[in-house]
Amino acid sequence: MATEPKPASGFEEGLTGASETVASFEQKERGLKKIQHWLHQTPSAVPMIVLIASVIVFAFLSDNFFRATTMSTILQQIAIVGIIGCAQTIVILTAGIDLSVGAIAVFSSVLMGQFTFRYGIPAPAAIALGLAAGAAMGALNGFLISRLKLPPFIVTLGTWQIFLASNFIFSQNETIRSREISEQAPALQFWGYAIQPGGVKVLYAVFLMIALVAVMSYVLRNTAWGRHVYAVGDDAEAAQLAGVQTDRILIQVYTLAGLFCAIAGWVMIGRFGSVSPTASTGQLGNIQSITAVVIGGISLFGGRGSIVGMFFGALIVGVFEMGLRLVGTDPQWTFFLIGVLIIFAVAVDQWIRKVSS
Repeated sequence: MATEPKPASGFEEGLTGASETVASFEQKERGLKKIQHWLHQTPSAVPMIVLIASVIVFAFLSDNFFRATTMSTILQQIAIVGIIGCAQTIVILTAGIDLSVGAIAVFSSVLMGQFTFRYGIPAPAAIALGLAAGAAMGALNGFLISRLKLPPFIVTLGTWQIFLASNFIFSQNETIRSREISEQAPALQFWGYAIQPGGVKVLYAVFLMIALVAVMSYVLRNTAWGRHVYAVGDDAEAAQLAGVQTDRILIQVYTLAGLFCAIAGWVMIGRFGSVSPTASTGQLGNIQSITAVVIGGISLFGGRGSIVGMFFGALIVGVFEMGLRLVGTDPQWTFFLIGVLIIFAVAVDQWIRKVSS
């Protein structure tokens, strides 16, 4: 009589299968966590990858893109935005925002020019006064935000209008021409001078921008003041309980931001040659700097990001503008692609924050 077959070990087989599936899922989870942790620790990684990819794509599409002259032109175009971006970076790291950066830059440049040509003050002294005025405008923002506890968005929206209107009133809409400046006050155009290594023109303003990014990167990462800036942006109440003087840090940050904007105003004179109260930076400087900061991987919620990332973000915008121009594409595509990058950057930031929390 044939013996009945033993029941299939379906239970053991099912258990084994389930165990393997769970193990595989956990392995993927750990791999994803590892990537997200790395991105959280290296916030400039994403903009760096996007920048490299953009350069490769445009170099493939245009034979003229990957040339020293093209790269030099891109750096010259982003010099002003990069310096204003330094100001915007330290503000956003404290979970704030400054909509007045462009107006401070233009007003400071107008003050330098008018002090020299209207009041006869020597150019070096006029430049110093313009830089001090920019720092004072930033300090006003910091005082209103830290002492009166007003929202940064509202405060700087208001001071943007005030500084821009003051710029037009004080200058009486008068433009100081490039020829007058070069003949009577060449110091105002200093950052517009250039060197030509290997026949490639590089403005002094480019070296200034790179130096500011390098110095601020070191300060933010390797000094107690820099760590306090990150702490205020991450959690102001916890930072205050830990002994950080949050109000003082905010005033210092906005004052330094105002100084950077005034430096950008000085660079504007050299870059454009003239002193004009109607310079587009007054209207667009805030948007351009915020764009560089966001694409550069700096969190709008504060406490996370790198000023080097902002530099990469400004370069990405410059690469897109130059690349699309060389390819012969409608310039509107630049705004379209930058808009996509802004949304992408914010989505990545939210994703990293959600997982790392």
